This record gives sequence, structure tokens and C-alpha cells, in this order.
Amino acid sequence: MKKSLPLIVLLAIALVGILLPSVPKEVLTDAAASFNKNINTGDTAWMLVATAFVLLMTPGLAYFYGGMVNTKNVISTMLQSFIAMGVISIVWVTVGFSLAFGESMGGWIGNPATYFMFNNVVDGQPWSLAPTIPLALFAFFQLKFAVITPALVTGSMAERIKFRSYILFMVLFSIFVYSPLAHWTWHPDGFLFKLGVLDFAGGTVVHMSAGWAALAAALYLKRRKAHAEANFLPPANIPYVLLGTGLLWFGWFGFNAGSAVGSSTLAVSALACTNTAAAAAGLAWVLFDAAKGKKVSALGFAIGAVVGLVAITPACGFVTVPQSIFIGAISAIVSNYLAHLRTKTTLDDTLDVFPCHGVGGMMGMLMTGIFASHQVNGAVAEGSEGLAYGDSALIINHLIALVAVSAFAFVMSLLMLKITDLIEPLRVSDADEKVGLDISQHDEYLVEA
Repeated sequence: MKKSLPLIVLLAIALVGILLPSVPKEVLTDAAASFNKNINTGDTAWMLVATAFVLLMTPGLAYFYGGMVNTKNVISTMLQSFIAMGVISIVWVTVGFSLAFGESMGGWIGNPATYFMFNNVVDGQPWSLAPTIPLALFAFFQLKFAVITPALVTGSMAERIKFRSYILFMVLFSIFVYSPLAHWTWHPDGFLFKLGVLDFAGGTVVHMSAGWAALAAALYLKRRKAHAEANFLPPANIPYVLLGTGLLWFGWFGFNAGSAVGSSTLAVSALACTNTAAAAAGLAWVLFDAAKGKKVSALGFAIGAVVGLVAITPACGFVTVPQSIFIGAISAIVSNYLAHLRTKTTLDDTLDVFPCHGVGGMMGMLMTGIFASHQVNGAVAEGSEGLAYGDSALIINHLIALVAVSAFAFVMSLLMLKITDLIEPLRVSDADEKVGLDISQHDEYLVEA
């Protein structure tokens, strides 16, 4: 019965969707007539493409992470990203979108009934901050962010988490951590939005939440046996890492430029900043390594470029291209230094998710508070620009948000891990860990024995 429960739940969700009362045809006709005249075909076309770009980031992440783990854990690590596309898609349609973007309940969470089972979405009025594209397109664009966030967390607990437990944790994280943060930050009535916090494409919602959840997971799961013995495990396939980096870099144009929710000069500016920050960060990482006497490595450039992409995410729609060089470079140096410090501790954050995504997200948030400009984005009010322009209110608000988001994401993630562990033990057995998760969890292996 226990093994059949997930299938029963999925079928129950499907049955609920079938039995939900449909919206009367005349209501749909009236609604369509009222907003179709505002839909812009150019914006819609770009956002369809951007949504596909962002989806590609999750397979990219699978290759990026899969190439860095031990050979006997490649498939399990990659599957943890791919399965998120299935699980979170259902969670989002069922209740996630409503919790994130439904009618606000005090600025903390959306009303789960607003868009439950995607009711009022396909034929609903466009989102207030994306008035020129259909609401369903906005919802599915946001879904791709919800998909990749728990997948990012897996890098910290790779090679030792039980697959069933990961699925449960991912669902709990999406509902109780990701959706509230998305509501706080991106809903017009969210408390961080009303505070004036700027997050163009997910520095707080995606990367900080994933980074702090990753730190919580690494602490809760403790060290891998092999890590305790060797403290260094060679990556399985660096070409996989490079392929994953390329897919992530490509997809990130949809992630960031798509967050302009239209085909506009702002989207172009965000795309330019995204590429420039990634380039600067990749170079800064390998140059910093070289200054310490290390050789330039493919792995180093790949990780550095991703850190740059992370750091520019909250800022890309508010800063200039030259500023993105500084944001990418300084964030890469800080993440590199902290990742190096991490190796001197017993913390087993398998793929350095916290130093790269968590710290990168925080750096991007702070840089946004310093460099955000009204000249780049009119949504930044004059007199409330970044510290570089003589205003202090924005950076103060960002510091408040940094503390609030960090505390919430870390504590709630620990709680979700504990709840998951009580229901289904998180760690695989020592024997399963030794043989590798590819075989012990999935009966699959990368190469013939």
C-alpha cells in the first residue's frame, strides 16, 4: 500500500481536476473579449520562447551536476533534476501557482483557492504586471522557475539521499518555502514587494532559497562516507559539466530576459547584462585560481560562469552592462574563496551549492541595492535608486530582505527535512551508498560492469 500511495495521490489529483465545475461558456467569451485586445503577439511569441529556454535549464543542470559526482551516482543525480520537471509541474498546476500568485492573504501567501487546479488561468485575465501576455503563459513561465529551484538543492545532498525521500522533500519545499517567497517578492501585495525590494528574475526566490536549503540539507544529512575518508572525489565527466554550463548559459537568457515579460528594450538590456556577467565571472574564477598558483581548469571556468549567472539574476533588469562586469567578477571571487574555505571544514555540501548559489544570490541582491538605476528601469523610483547614486533606502531594504529570506529559507528547509525524515528516512543505507545510488535506487548504471 505504501508503495502505491504516490500513484493513488496522482490519480486523485486527476479525478479532482475532472470533477471541478467548468466556467460557463458565456463567461469565457466575455472574458476573452475583454482582454484579447490587450494581448501583444510579439510579447507572447517571445515569452513562449523564453519559457522553453528556462525549461532547458533543468536538463542543463542535470548535466552540470551529473558530471561532477562520482561515476556510480551520475544517473541518480541527473534524475533528481529531470523528475522535478514532472513532480513540480503537477504541484504547480494543482496549488503552487495559486499559493505564489493567488489573491494575497496578508502579503504572506496566496489564496490556494484562487487558481486551484488552474481554475481561472487558461481563460483568465492577464497578470497585472504582465498585461500583454495570456495569464496561462505567465503561469507556465513561472512554473519553470519553480521546477529548477528544488533541483538546485540536490547538489548539496547528492550521493546519499533516498530517492523517495527526495520526492517528498521537493513537494514540501515547493509548497512551504518556494511559493511563499515567490509571493513575498513578486506579488504586488507581497510584503517584500511593498517594501520596495527588487528581484528581477529570482536572486532571492530561486537562488537564495535553494542555497540556504542546500546548507540545511548538508548539515542535516551529514557527510558521505567516502567524503569523510577522502575529502576529495574526482568528478565523473567534466565534458558533461561543460555541456551543462552551455545549456544553463543559453537557458538563462530566457530566465533573465524573459523576466521583462515582453519583447522590449528592457529584455535586451537584461540579456546583455546576463551574458556579460557570466563571461566576467568565468574569467574571474580561473584568474583567481591562477593567482593562487592553480592551473586554469575547465571545471573552474564552468562553475565561475554559473556563479556570474546567479549573481546577475536579481540585478539584470536594473543595472548597466559595465556594472554587470563588476557584479560577475566580484561574486565569482567571493564564491571561489568561500568554496575553498568549505573544503577545510567537515561540511559536505557535495557540489558547493551554498557557496555558489546561496552566496551568489546574496551578492546579486546586495549589488542590486547598490547599482539599481531609474535610467535602466523606470520601475525603480527616482530617489529610491541604489547606493551608488546616493540613495540608501534601497540597500537597507535589501539588507532587511536578505536576513528575512535567509532565516525563513534555512529554518523552513530544516523543518521540511525533519518532517520528511520522520515519514521516510532521508539517507540511504551505508551499503546502498557504497554500491552507488544508480544501482541501489534505480537499478541502472552508466557503463557496463
